[in-house]
Amino acid sequence: MSFSIAEFQAAVDKINQGMDDISTKMQEIAPAANAAIDHWYIPDFIAEGIIWLAEKTIELAQKIWDKIVEVIKGIAAPVYFFQYSQQLNDVASSADSIEANLADQLLIQADEWSGQAADAYKAEVPPQRNAAGELGTIAEAMKSSLIWAAVAGLAFYVGLGVIIVKFIAAMVAAIAAFGSAVFSWAGAALIVEEAGVNIAAIAALVTTLLALLGDQVKEMGSLQNAASSDKFPYGKWPVAAG
Repeated sequence: MSFSIAEFQAAVDKINQGMDDISTKMQEIAPAANAAIDHWYIPDFIAEGIIWLAEKTIELAQKIWDKIVEVIKGIAAPVYFFQYSQQLNDVASSADSIEANLADQLLIQADEWSGQAADAYKAEVPPQRNAAGELGTIAEAMKSSLIWAAVAGLAFYVGLGVIIVKFIAAMVAAIAAFGSAVFSWAGAALIVEEAGVNIAAIAALVTTLLALLGDQVKEMGSLQNAASSDKFPYGKWPVAAG
C-alpha cells in the first residue's frame, strides 16, 4: 500500500488532456456531418437524418463530459490525505518517543530520590506514559486510514483516465464514420454504446471508491472510542498533580 504523488500527477494530467481531447472531438462532429451531406446525391431526408444523428452524438458526448466533471471535483483530495498522513507520522513518532522516555526503568530510582514527593511523581508518570502510547496508536491508525484513502483515490483517477482514453478512441472512430454518409449511423451507434458502457464504468468506479472510503470512515470512527478510553479520563489528557 503506497501512494506516489508523481503517479497521481500523471493520472491528473492524463484526465486533463483527455478532457481537452473530448472537447475538441465534440467540436469536430458537426463539421464532419455537414461535410458528409454536402453532396448533390444526398437526398434531404438522408441529410436530416445525419444531422439528427450528429446532434444526438454530441448530446451523449456532453453527458459523458458532465459525468467526468462531476467526479473530478474532489481530485485534489488524495494528495491532501497523503500529506496529512505524513504529518500524523510525526505525531506518532513524538508520542512513541515520549512513551519510551517515561518507561519505568528510566524513572528515578529509590536510592536517588525517595519520600512523599518521589512517590507522588512516580504515581503520576504511568498515566502520562499510557496516554502518550495511546496517542501514538491513534496517530498510526489515522495515518493508515488516510494512506488507504489516498491510494483508493489514486486508483479511481487512474481508472477514470483509462475510460476517457477509450471514449476518445470511440469518438475518433465515430467522426471518421460521419465522414461517410453511408456509415454515419455506425458512428452514432458506436457513441451510443460507448456512452452507456462508460457511464456504467464510471458509476462502478464511484461505487468501489465509496466502499473503500466507507471502510476507512468506520475505522476512523472507532478511534473516537480510543480517545474516550480510561487512558484519557473524560476524553482529556490526564492531568498530573501539581
